Amino acid sequence: MTVRRYCFLTTFYPPFNFGGDGIGVQRLARALARRGNQVTVIHDMDAYASLHTGPLPQSGGADPFGVQVVTLSSRLPIVSALLTQQFGRPVVNGARLHRLVDGRFDVVTFHNISLIGGPGLLAYGEGAARLYVAHEHWLVCPTHVLWRHRRERCDGRECIRCQLEYRRPPQLWRYTGLLERHLDQVDAFIAMSEFSRAKHREFGFAREMEVLPYFMPDPDSASASIDESIPHERPYFLFVGRLERIKGLQEVIPLFTTYSDADLLVAGEGEYGAELRRLAAGNPRVRFVGRVPANRLAAYYRHAIAVVVPSVCFETFGNILVEAFSYATPVIARRVGPFPELVQQSNGGLLFDTRDELMDAMRSLQSSPDLRAQMGRAGFEAYIAHWSESAVVPRYLDIVDRVLEQRARVAH
Repeated sequence: MTVRRYCFLTTFYPPFNFGGDGIGVQRLARALARRGNQVTVIHDMDAYASLHTGPLPQSGGADPFGVQVVTLSSRLPIVSALLTQQFGRPVVNGARLHRLVDGRFDVVTFHNISLIGGPGLLAYGEGAARLYVAHEHWLVCPTHVLWRHRRERCDGRECIRCQLEYRRPPQLWRYTGLLERHLDQVDAFIAMSEFSRAKHREFGFAREMEVLPYFMPDPDSASASIDESIPHERPYFLFVGRLERIKGLQEVIPLFTTYSDADLLVAGEGEYGAELRRLAAGNPRVRFVGRVPANRLAAYYRHAIAVVVPSVCFETFGNILVEAFSYATPVIARRVGPFPELVQQSNGGLLFDTRDELMDAMRSLQSSPDLRAQMGRAGFEAYIAHWSESAVVPRYLDIVDRVLEQRARVAH
């Protein structure tokens, strides 16, 4: 296997991240480093600091797998992030990024670049193969999530009005052709699912996209320190994720006023958490357990009847589904976005549109341990085949190889 020098450019990276995209970037970086590659990750703490409330998390120190992590920061994080958001280029850190990136790497992969540099960042990495990974729908949506006016799935552009409703200043660079001009710098674009690739095309993104999903660690790489004790005395369904309106949990909680055979455990925190707790007030069958450490979260997954994934927006992938499959736990997911794609590919769960269908799915899995076990096994087998590190990383390396071969042919 060829050893190469990789650079990852991303806005968010653990512990300075909000969702699954940062974890996905970290997993890929570490997987490449374990294979002997030199991997450098450059991320922007200004963006995280400008959006985060409360004390900043402590850095984890040196990466245990040898990934070099470079953290960009300034004395005025909000100003730095706003300038990038408005001008579409890394205003504060531009010169430093050129010094860090240009001419030093074989492969530069752009991940979530919205606040580390915007489209102007795509010109960085001179001499390297350049890949873009669409963790969100930022290429076609200023708010990243195609959730129009904070209330509905987007099926047509009303971008300026929508940004104002998100309390974000409109990005005027989106109307100048800046993005389209810089897309020519990129050798390959990667979508996280077939659904996301189709959604990019629907909203006018004309470039070809590869499909490469997120992955979970291989089974034999699991930590021996996992706490497997049963986390809850009653049968339960599990929700894992950030507590945001777009995650749809507000449509699940009311069901547990009448569904008395099991509880709902909610693992996660977020800006919508207070409202969800008010909605569940007085209901002993809904329990918020907050952020659960990774070594403890495994037990929550393994002992759940199923993991409920009720997101109402267009996700680019379904990390929670694959995480559930990795613990042989079935899922009950809304029939929207990439979730049908993952459930059909795995046979690892049930889909729903309405609250009645969700209730029926819950009853089916709780009343039939055999069905639950069958779907759990199918999900686990699909995770091994499609969404484990051993399945996904070679596909990423194949894309890199093809891009480098194509660049070599053009050069000669």
